[in-house]
Amino acid sequence: MASNETLDDTRRPAADASCRRAWWKRGPADFEQEIEHLKAPDGGALIPWLLMVIGPGTDILKGDVPLPWLAGAGLAAFCVLYVATIRTAFGERWKRGPVPYQLLWTLAGLTLALAIGYGGNFMLLFVLVSLCAGSASRSRRHLGLVLMLLSASAGIVSGMHHEGFWSTASLAYGTFLSGFVVSVIIMLFQAVAQLKSTRQELARNAVAEERLRFSRDLHDLLGHTLSVVVVKAEAARRIAGRDLDAALTQVGDIEAVGRQALTEIREAVTGYREGSLATELDRARSALAASDIEVVLHESGPPLPPQTEALLGWVVREGVTNVVRHSGASRARIELHAAEGQARLTITDNGRGPAAPAPRAAGGTATLESTRTGTGLRGLTERLAAAGGSLTTGPATAGGFRVTAVLPLGEDTPA
Repeated sequence: MASNETLDDTRRPAADASCRRAWWKRGPADFEQEIEHLKAPDGGALIPWLLMVIGPGTDILKGDVPLPWLAGAGLAAFCVLYVATIRTAFGERWKRGPVPYQLLWTLAGLTLALAIGYGGNFMLLFVLVSLCAGSASRSRRHLGLVLMLLSASAGIVSGMHHEGFWSTASLAYGTFLSGFVVSVIIMLFQAVAQLKSTRQELARNAVAEERLRFSRDLHDLLGHTLSVVVVKAEAARRIAGRDLDAALTQVGDIEAVGRQALTEIREAVTGYREGSLATELDRARSALAASDIEVVLHESGPPLPPQTEALLGWVVREGVTNVVRHSGASRARIELHAAEGQARLTITDNGRGPAAPAPRAAGGTATLESTRTGTGLRGLTERLAAAGGSLTTGPATAGGFRVTAVLPLGEDTPA
């Protein structure tokens, strides 16, 4: 039997060390999970502190105080006020109103009267009042003033009863510390609650941002791709009777566009797609030529950063799609100029231009202006604004429609 006890004693330090190692091995995720499960305090943990009234209650039962019935009534009233103050300080209905403060000051006045009249163990009631002050106070400045006032009152009353220096100092210190600790714990739980709320809000914003990104990408991808497919299919139908080889070339282009569109949609879904300006310009030439629209392309300036190229590629895609689908133009001009720290892309056509705004009749169709400046251009405006640029649309000087995009030439321009 003795050997087993010796063996257990030798194993206990190793077990304790193992527990300490397990504690320190816990990572931030473990503590974060524990914090997530913490519940906000409801004041229930402060009710058992009423056991401190056993001291003054014992003095009353022993008859060590004058007028025991008055002291008992005062102690009973103290207990009722203490519980009421704690409950209102944590209750959702009362904690933001004046009721907790009113009960607190009433409790403090009753405590001061009992301590002055009886002294002894009644001095411990100051500690309970301090707990109530830490629970009811919502301002650190006010809390500091209240705790200092309570501590000073406890020290003065204790000195009046000739308790001695160390007893007086201990009572004053304990009174201040009790309310301060309770207040710190409450503020910690409030900070955790605010952290949870902030994280939920950030999660909601991230989801909304991802939905917006996906809707923009999907609109730009499908709108342009389907327009090119329709244009090339019409071209193939027109020339199939007189030039079968040219029609087959158009059909091959449709297949290539469809395959490329599938790849781009997959990339858009995963969020890794970045457009290429050179690729978009080649596609623009092909789509405009298939629609019998003469295209003039003019480029000048130094090479552009990849992020700027990606954004301008979106502008070319959407602008050319609008020219093909809505303009009825015979000629289009794409100008790209980079200088003085910014890149300017202009797409101009000689089509009908934006129609004058007019009210739509019941069952009517949208005006050309609302069509030419629809969801795609609004999405592009948001994209460029997020990157520090701008997008302007409107009628061209010589007629037709113009889209102008301006972007800074920073290397860190977000795509």
